[in-house]
Parts: sequence; structure tokens; C-alpha cells
Amino acid sequence: MVSEVILRAENLFKHYPIKAGVLRRTVGYVKAVDGVSFELHKGETLGIVGESGCGKSTLARLLVGLEEPFCSHSGKGESGKLLYDDVDVTRLSGSAWRRARRDIQMIFQDPYTSLNPRKTVGDIVAEPFHIHPDVLPASQRRAKVQELLDLVGLNPEHINRYPHQFSGGQRQRIGIARGLALNPKILVCDEPVSALDVSVQAQVINVMERLKRELNLAYVFIAHDLSVVRHISDRVAVMYLGKIAELGTDTEIYERPTHPYTQALLSAVPVPDPTLRGMRNEIQLSGDVPSPANPPSGCRFHTRCWRAEAICSTEEPQLIERRDLAGRHLSACHFAEDVKEETPLAPAEPS
Repeated sequence: MVSEVILRAENLFKHYPIKAGVLRRTVGYVKAVDGVSFELHKGETLGIVGESGCGKSTLARLLVGLEEPFCSHSGKGESGKLLYDDVDVTRLSGSAWRRARRDIQMIFQDPYTSLNPRKTVGDIVAEPFHIHPDVLPASQRRAKVQELLDLVGLNPEHINRYPHQFSGGQRQRIGIARGLALNPKILVCDEPVSALDVSVQAQVINVMERLKRELNLAYVFIAHDLSVVRHISDRVAVMYLGKIAELGTDTEIYERPTHPYTQALLSAVPVPDPTLRGMRNEIQLSGDVPSPANPPSGCRFHTRCWRAEAICSTEEPQLIERRDLAGRHLSACHFAEDVKEETPLAPAEPS
């Protein structure tokens, strides 16, 4: 049985104006997020992958309200919808939006810059209670902070220490504890382990998986490490130049990729076993990633795609369920259902 949808993005946009000249007039727009739609189910982890600059972090900031949706050709009012429990929060403001934001919190990429060095760990984790004072009485906050530190595997007695007294992995756990303070339903994780050593990454991922089970959390997990994403995700969305190119379960994306860009990403993953290196089809993409300020017409990947035909440069493919793809495997490629050749080997899951 499919669980209930707790977050739905519908045609979400974020265009940043490009200013030039003495009068700082708008001469164009960077289309960081350009019509993204997806659903997140209760207790699910949705992984989002793609090259640097494809819009992953901007999408994360939109989901938690750090950025407002904006579409250059339609304005703020028609820049998409973001629904939490079927309530469009992009139309909320003031106290109503603040209450809604309790249910969705964020873990930032760099644990060295996301924590205030002048505050103790106790003050950092307790900060959400100061912003939402009705959640917990002041007399109970210290005990709650110690409980949160223990929950993420830190010593509760270290509540009076400062961030510089902790390692990178411990600092990220502090960030996770802060994100859990308001008992959210959703955690948006913007590359939460990319700044950590490999062994520490595994520890933090294990903590997050345990918290997901114990607290019935849903994650939007953004990363560029495909093996980490496969290990933690139930479904995976592949982004390219502000749009989702392919969306499906981890098995569908890693073992039966249908979009050429997804295949190219998987073929670039290093294979440690030399006996397997010659068994996969390595794909070398030509050219550079186009500018999001001037994306190609039609399919945005057609300028680098070895399967491109005339239709690809004139007609934009929609992210839809293709005829030969089972379930909710969606692909934004005109020829997704015709892909029958060998696909690259998927990266192995970490042990």
C-alpha cells in the first residue's frame, strides 16, 4: 500500500534576475529551478542527484522557505505550488507560514559554517524553541536539548561546549539534533555528508537511518555521491539544468536507467574492482554544461546527448510515465521507451 503524500511540489520555479549597467536593470534570468514537480510520501527518502549547478540546493532552500518561488515569465503568483498536507504554503505568510515550517526542517551541507561558533551546543540546539516559544516551556528546554543530543549519539553532558570542540561528524550530529527539535515530519538534507571523511559519512548515514525508523521521518536527501544516495533512498530524482530528467525507485534508476543523462552519470562512478571496469559501457559526454541563464531549446540535454535527433532540439520532453516503463518510473526523454541497449553498471551499495 502506498503511504500518504505529505509534500507535493507542483511546477516549482526559481529564477534569479541578472542585473547589469549603472541602473542595475534586469537583462536576463538564471533559471536555477525551472518547473520541478514531485511527491514525497510519509516515511520515504527521496534522493536528488545531479551535477553541480543543476539546482539541487536551490530546490532545497525553496522547500524550507529560505527562497521564495519566482518565475520570470509569470511572476511570483504563478511560480508553482508547494503543498504540505495539501496546504499550499507558498500562499501563506506571517504566523501561519511559521507554524507550517515546524514540520519541515533542514540539515545544511557544511557543519563548520552552519553552527554559530559563539554559541554553546545547548544554545544552538535550543534555538528553534526561542523562535517557536509555544512549543516547549523554558523550564523544560535544557532537558529536551540533552535528550536530543543523546538521540543523535552525543554526550548530553557536553551541552555547554562550543562547536570548535567537536569533530566534523559530531558537528553534523549537532545540526541533526537542531533539525529534530520541533518534531518535524520532513528533513531536507542538503549534501549532509559531503564535507565528511568516508568513515564518518557512514556513521552519520547510520544515525539518519535509525532516526528515520524511530521517528517515522521523511527525507529529501540531496547528494552528488551516487552510492550514498542509493544506500539511503527509496526513490531517486535526477536533475539537469533546473529540471528533473528521470524519477523512479532506486532499483529502476540504478539498474534500468532510461534517460541518457542518468546513464552518463552512472557510467562516471568509479569501479574499484578492476575485473568489472571493462564490463560496463563508459559514456564520455561532449561539450560543457550549458548556462542556466540561457538553457537550450527543447530537451536541455540534447547538446550533449549521443541519442539526440531533430525533435530533441525543438520539442521539450515531459516528465511522464513511458509506455515500456513499469510503475511510477518517469523519464523526460523522447526515446526512453526505446532504450534497449546495455546500460552502465550501477555503483555498489556501501557495506
